[in-house]
Amino acid sequence: MPALILASIITLVLAVISVFVGVSDVSISSLLAGGVDGRAMEVLLVSRIPRTLALVLAGASMAIAGLVMQMVVRNRFVEPSTTGTSESAALGFLVVTLLAPGWPLMAKMGVAALFALGGTALFLRILKVVPLRDVLMVPLVGIMLGGIIGALTAFIAYRANLMASLLAWNMGDFSGIIRGRYELLWIGLCCCILAYIAADRFTVAGMGKDFTTNLGLNYQRVMVLGLVIVSLVSAVVLVSVGAIPFLGLIVPNLVSLMIGDNMRRTVPWVAIGGAGMVLACDIAGRIIRFPYEIPIAVVMGVVGSAVFLYLLLRTPRHAT
Repeated sequence: MPALILASIITLVLAVISVFVGVSDVSISSLLAGGVDGRAMEVLLVSRIPRTLALVLAGASMAIAGLVMQMVVRNRFVEPSTTGTSESAALGFLVVTLLAPGWPLMAKMGVAALFALGGTALFLRILKVVPLRDVLMVPLVGIMLGGIIGALTAFIAYRANLMASLLAWNMGDFSGIIRGRYELLWIGLCCCILAYIAADRFTVAGMGKDFTTNLGLNYQRVMVLGLVIVSLVSAVVLVSVGAIPFLGLIVPNLVSLMIGDNMRRTVPWVAIGGAGMVLACDIAGRIIRFPYEIPIAVVMGVVGSAVFLYLLLRTPRHAT
């Protein structure tokens, strides 16, 4: 518990730093000099605080989604971006944008979530018919499925002259977050709470269908609940800020290395770790080429790929 408190304090410090990092001068002195109606206070309330909240909500929810996905699939190398879930959500968002551009954002998010659910279900169906002789076959199948769905999405976007929009959806970036454009991410927080409530069920389901059934749990219901959580989180994050790669893969794995696989214990750690990692990567993206900004998807891609390679090299080929 003291370690968890320390991790929470570090994440809080990163959140405070995030509030004061940026091109516009927002500092204690400028806030005091400008008063309540000053420009610094306006930037703080309209941009910096909403952006920091979006970073925390997106990071925590995507990390939890990755943890749930790993429990459902029973493989440590899966997350929404390696199972075709994120690509399916992008396809759904593109389709509803083309067919019903006037729908509210909440309705479009719902369609994206349905497509994400369908893509994840297709991935699980493929796993049942493909002989999996190696632990790395599972994410490989997911990456191939995501590539096919992504190619279809790119073709439709190209024909509809929406390639710029598709690029924005696939490139996670918090630079456009202001008050009124991040509130859907609170749905991700609700999914995190739901995952924590059902943590024991997911832990049991991760031991296999037969074991789960022998303990009196409905394995199919647990699976459906997990897929719904993953799909909702993927759609909400995609619609709000774009795709963030590797986050749901590396954070649960690092937490598992430290404290084990009991999901009841790991959920708070994964949520705090996901929020802290996203905050750190976003701050780095704003500082490296200041006053320009590197999208968080680029920073997370570099960091995540390095950690992913480390996990691959240290994990036995037969392990799950």
